[in-house]
Amino acid sequence: METLKRVLVLLVFIFGIVSCKEEVKSEIITEEPIVVEPMDKVTEEPEAPKLEKQSIAALKEELTTRGFKVFDYVNEKTKDTVLMQQYFMAFLKDGPIRNQNEEEVVILQEEHLAHLGKMYDLGYADISGPFGDDGDIRGITIYNVPTQKMADSLANSDPMVKAGRLIIEMHPWWAAKGYKLR
Repeated sequence: METLKRVLVLLVFIFGIVSCKEEVKSEIITEEPIVVEPMDKVTEEPEAPKLEKQSIAALKEELTTRGFKVFDYVNEKTKDTVLMQQYFMAFLKDGPIRNQNEEEVVILQEEHLAHLGKMYDLGYADISGPFGDDGDIRGITIYNVPTQKMADSLANSDPMVKAGRLIIEMHPWWAAKGYKLR
């Protein structure tokens, strides 16, 4: 039980670090159909971040060209144009196979964290983290990809999902581009 507590504390710490990273993601999504390889075969490193600031119109055109759903509106208070983008929120829920022994759970947890870290590093996921209660929904990951099919594929390549310990419930979710958690 003590090992499980240490793993959970480590998980919360790692998610805190990953979700607080403030770097521009590289752009690796293309217009062509995307084939998601198993995570152990993905070796492509992201390009250097782009530092120039794009106009809302240019960003909207770029995202639309790459297959993302977007819309904009004018904020009445600030008179700024706000660009909204569709993301995909994966709820990680208890799966049907939760009878792994403690050693197997520790290994699966390490592989799960490595998978989520790779999703973040490759620019496919913007934030991930566990919930603080012991409910059926264990955590979330927000995918920054153009289609739900791609988000489903990436989420279902998680070792915890493959092992049946977690299942995914995916929902489209809209958020303003460029806003940060606070």
